[in-house]
Amino acid sequence: MRIRSLIAGLLLALLGIGIGVRDAHADVIERVVAIVNDEAVFLSDLRRRAAPFLPRAMEASTDEERAGRVRQLYTEVLNLLIDETLIAQAATHAQIHVTNADVENAISNVKRQSQLSETDFWAAVGQQGFTEAQYREDVRRQLVRLRLLNQRARGRVNITETDVRQMYDTQVRIARAHATFVAADILFALPPHPTATQVATARHEAETLRASLDTDNYDDAMTEHNGIELGELQQGQLDPSLEQALLALDEGGISTPIQNAAGFHILLLRGRSAGASQIPEYDSVREQIQRRMMEEAMGRQESIYLQELRHDAVITRHL
Repeated sequence: MRIRSLIAGLLLALLGIGIGVRDAHADVIERVVAIVNDEAVFLSDLRRRAAPFLPRAMEASTDEERAGRVRQLYTEVLNLLIDETLIAQAATHAQIHVTNADVENAISNVKRQSQLSETDFWAAVGQQGFTEAQYREDVRRQLVRLRLLNQRARGRVNITETDVRQMYDTQVRIARAHATFVAADILFALPPHPTATQVATARHEAETLRASLDTDNYDDAMTEHNGIELGELQQGQLDPSLEQALLALDEGGISTPIQNAAGFHILLLRGRSAGASQIPEYDSVREQIQRRMMEEAMGRQESIYLQELRHDAVITRHL
């Protein structure tokens, strides 16, 4: 696609927002865009991490709107790089290490879950704008982050059987109230206050999955992506955007990815009903509910931890 060089050149020509631009004829190849506890974050890192997401920003219809979108993207990616630097520094202090073998094992697990051949897997990575080296670097960062968070959250997050049962009972009460349709949901979740990078990644994953979905393989996709049965739902109980999507579907229809605060949803309308509930038995969904509750709890812990790291850090920005 060769999108990075094209977009980078267009960006410099259009924006002049101080990212590598000194005057109308000078392109700064490298400079410091932030300092985090005496560790520099460089312009080249910012450009490289933003590159896969620039094409969507450049889809705006006017130069002014494109400039605004790209400016926002670069600001959010810089915030991400600052957070990653803080996490890496904290991991070093905590003596957390990730080996090359750890990275390769994690990638092997992703390949196995994706059910793609070696060639097709790396082709898919390339379509997202990443080289193999960049993907391995990203996997390493994620492993460091998860190990640090697991170490920090150990003893702080406790999802009990009672908690899971109460969540299930709440879902049952909601779904059984004058149900009008029966649906299932595959959610590509977003954390609170997601960055442009996180939104773009979740959108791409949802769109990629939707392109391959039909009524025959939706249940398999639910198992793979931790989907959940929504049961029988009455109008007014769902987010309006999700409700409108369900109302527009025929029985057996699958929605396009729908974004709301929780993330990107792919809904299946199993049927329309005004009678008894079809909520699955507790034992069949207990692990899914527990997993989702744990992910939400860990997300809150990450937000709290990052706030603490930022508070204690000395951060200067030059963007």
